Amino acid sequence: MRLADRLAARIRATGPMTIADYMAACLFDPAEGYYATRQVFGGAGDFITAPEISQMFGELIGLCLAQSWLDQGAPSPFTLAELGPGRGTLMADLLRATRGVPGFQDGMQLVLAEASPRLRDIQRQTITRDLTHIDQADQLPDAPLFLIANEFFDALPIRQFVRAGDLWSERVIGLKDNALAFGLSPPAPLPLLNHRLADTQGGDLVEVCPQAEAWIEPVAQRIARHGGAAILIDYGAGPSLGDTFQALRAHQPTDPLANPGEADLTAHVDFVALTRIAEAAGVAVTKITPQGALLKALGIEARATRLAAGLTGEPLERHTAALARLTLPQEMGTLFKAIALYPKGQNPPPGFAT
Repeated sequence: MRLADRLAARIRATGPMTIADYMAACLFDPAEGYYATRQVFGGAGDFITAPEISQMFGELIGLCLAQSWLDQGAPSPFTLAELGPGRGTLMADLLRATRGVPGFQDGMQLVLAEASPRLRDIQRQTITRDLTHIDQADQLPDAPLFLIANEFFDALPIRQFVRAGDLWSERVIGLKDNALAFGLSPPAPLPLLNHRLADTQGGDLVEVCPQAEAWIEPVAQRIARHGGAAILIDYGAGPSLGDTFQALRAHQPTDPLANPGEADLTAHVDFVALTRIAEAAGVAVTKITPQGALLKALGIEARATRLAAGLTGEPLERHTAALARLTLPQEMGTLFKAIALYPKGQNPPPGFAT
């Protein structure tokens, strides 16, 4: 039975499902889930991430983490981790760029958080060194932690709530004329969103990401206890306000309820909520920094100039276009944002303002 038919049967049996349950099924179903069955990255997939656009992205992020490691006394052993590594491109570029940092790769344990068995196999082929895969953040070693999460939090399942007076109705997915359709649950109190009563009004839609806390809190706790840094890059801003649930198929927007399992489902990341969770766990968090500003502060323009030496024709055009796509405001430069977690009393990673 196809995933769409199984979802419809589930709704008939148990009633409408949350958007979070729908996203989890569409993305991670073992038989038909998007990440379990499809080539999702690159020109042949549905989207291209920053590491796939240019090697410069992973190189600069790697050197940023390595400098933070040096600034904190070069602790050894330590954990180098990535959440949602895709094909392993970012980590491969990071490792290549940091080979010249004395001691950095000698003392590290490489850990990748990846749910897809297919992508785990690809990562092992791309990254030619020992690594450990984990399923959840609390499996990270209890040690100094230097971590990157690029376009990870946007794929975590969300829930949506619409304000009705001082109550909230959850936006759910049910059936209309035997097709998947959005609906609303009856209004009810929601302590989780009491703090949003001050900055919303009736009819406003707010998104929450239940799994975000399960990932960010253990990361922050390790950094608070042992040192380290975490760089989180994604599209969004915060605080959440409005519907950002979306689907992408063959590089084009599509109806998120059409063709379950065949499109990438994402939502904008609420960096304000992530900051609140991380600070409560005991770390300092930088201001939200646009991706373009961060990469320029890390020296992407100088790196691009060096890489361009000797290039002509189409290779030079592709290289120039990649720099523009990563940094320009009308491309990824302002849509994508970054924050960094670091120990209180330490300096933030390079490129970030406090």
